Amino acid sequence: MSKVIIIGAGAAGMMAAIAAASNGHDVTILEKNEKAGKKIYITGKGRCNITNACDVEELFNNVVTNKKFLYSAFYGFTNDDVVAMLNDAGLETKVERGSRVFPVSDRAGDVISTLVRIMKKKGVKIEYDTTVTELTTGRYDDMEESTDGREFITGVKCASGKVYPADAVIVATGGISYPTTGSTGDGYGFAEKTGHTVTVLSP
Repeated sequence: MSKVIIIGAGAAGMMAAIAAASNGHDVTILEKNEKAGKKIYITGKGRCNITNACDVEELFNNVVTNKKFLYSAFYGFTNDDVVAMLNDAGLETKVERGSRVFPVSDRAGDVISTLVRIMKKKGVKIEYDTTVTELTTGRYDDMEESTDGREFITGVKCASGKVYPADAVIVATGGISYPTTGSTGDGYGFAEKTGHTVTVLSP
């Protein structure tokens, strides 16, 4: 069983946790806010527009650029799969104008609590008020020549100084779209520090 750390308990982080736990991994989410899904609370004017009930091919028609990049993701876990997962966990949904899918309760909080419930059932652990400041790395120095001394991720370090070792780390911190919800672009900093190139950011 691999130890997986996920940075961020937003929609992406929670779905990543559910997928990893479903595949038998030991999963912990580290969330800097005091609760999960803070940005989900404001989606759909507080009602949470979960997905769209249209055909998957129609979804692709609304992707502006590089739609091929999303093929495996959209077909690997479809919009219907998302709704079925939430329904199976007890969340009733409805389809409104434009094929938009909402919870019957019209409360975004119910979507979040359902995702949290699914995670807990699968054994996912969540630590709130925990800010990750950096990814920790090791080096392949003593390994075969083809690795060329490259680094690999060994875990994360938090503002408290605590280090969480991991076999894999998923960065699900989001962009810089809504800083008051915690979307402050932390992931871009993690990417740059580990050698990735970050392009100029724009809305």
